[in-house]
Amino acid sequence: MCAVFGFLDYKNKVKSKQKKALIKELSMASEECGTDATGIAYIKNGDIVTFKKVSPAHKLKLYFPAEMKAVIGHTRMTTQGSEKRNYNNHPFEGKTKKYAFALAHNGVLWNDRQLRYLENLSQTKIETDSYIAVQLLEQGKQLDAENIKRMAELLEGSFVFTILRDDNTLFLVKGSNPLTLYHFSKLGLYVYASTESILNKALKKSNFAYDFYEVDSSEGDILAITPGGEIKKPSFEMKAS
Repeated sequence: MCAVFGFLDYKNKVKSKQKKALIKELSMASEECGTDATGIAYIKNGDIVTFKKVSPAHKLKLYFPAEMKAVIGHTRMTTQGSEKRNYNNHPFEGKTKKYAFALAHNGVLWNDRQLRYLENLSQTKIETDSYIAVQLLEQGKQLDAENIKRMAELLEGSFVFTILRDDNTLFLVKGSNPLTLYHFSKLGLYVYASTESILNKALKKSNFAYDFYEVDSSEGDILAITPGGEIKKPSFEMKAS
């Protein structure tokens, strides 16, 4: 199993130094789920920026600018597509008619090759099963809850997807894989990781001792968090495999 992690800082109250410490500790705590590759994505001046390396998290310095509002991250345990070819690693970039986005996936998809044929999607050098989600979103030409619902309902397998849109909207797509999301409401900060233990370990290591509550999420939820911190929960139906 891989791991996903990240945050959305919607009030800009958290100091850059704290956010950098938090993302570093989140990435290192996530190594328990994968050390083959590590990556993050964020928005800079309205553009998607991805940084990923064939390396465990503890060997990397994960940089992002001080004014950055949101980061999505991933540590990889390879299942399909060699991690030695960095284009197979997460996060992946995509583009719809209006928005660019980055996507990271935890899980294994079983019908990616079938969907590429059935949906008449182009062949690509990227071998990772996860990339089919990017192609399906691009095919739908929108990056909203409705198109994400369509994508999720076409897939067979286990998944949690994290998607960062270039306006700093964050989507967390909860399939059958684990996900824990904390809301630090006074700070205006959402922080997530694949498991509660990863999240708690990272918060402790980064001395992030603030009040929070856990945001409930269930299989079939799409957690859509706006740049202003508003959260909505549209849903989808998991496809029987």
